[in-house]
Amino acid sequence: MPPYTITYFAVRGRCGAMKFMLSDQGQEWKEVVVPFDEWMKGDLKATCVFGQLPKVQDGDLELVQSNAILRHLGRNHDAYGSNNKEASQIDMMNDGVEDLRLKYVKMIYQEYDTGKDKYIKELPDHLSKFEAVLAKNKSGFLVGGKVSFADYSLLEVLLNHQVLCPTCLDTFPALKAFVAMMTARPKLKAFLDSEDFKKLPINGNGKQ
Repeated sequence: MPPYTITYFAVRGRCGAMKFMLSDQGQEWKEVVVPFDEWMKGDLKATCVFGQLPKVQDGDLELVQSNAILRHLGRNHDAYGSNNKEASQIDMMNDGVEDLRLKYVKMIYQEYDTGKDKYIKELPDHLSKFEAVLAKNKSGFLVGGKVSFADYSLLEVLLNHQVLCPTCLDTFPALKAFVAMMTARPKLKAFLDSEDFKKLPINGNGKQ
């Protein structure tokens, strides 16, 4: 029996980074795919602490909130830095990634037709922050000398943005190198090349 069970919809959505981490760390997981019409009935929703998915089961521990899940997996699989200082920096970087993800989600679900061009025009200002961090930390990772859950989170957001705007990283050499490095990691590459990953849309509204 796989150690983890992920309950979510048939989209990449909020599960991308955690699946990147699990695959890269050689972990298996079981998936429970919830149809939207089933979710709308409310029975499963009522069992979730905040009425949201994804939900991850790890033994007798049940977690919702995707970033709490990422931190839990980071602790489980040595992807949370080498000391408390690095752990705090990783938290900070993940919060920065989440800020960008929320901007992206708002555009995708609320402003796609009217705000896409403006979003893409303003994107370099957001990406430049991560470019500066990666350029300064010569390891290729956001923090320290090894991969962290924040790296998986950033990779997911960058891959989504490359679908939105394929040239968005052209002026950011450190970010381009980061994506190339991460997607070349053998176990993660195998997952990214799999039909299980490719078949899922990024979002639940048909945009990407």
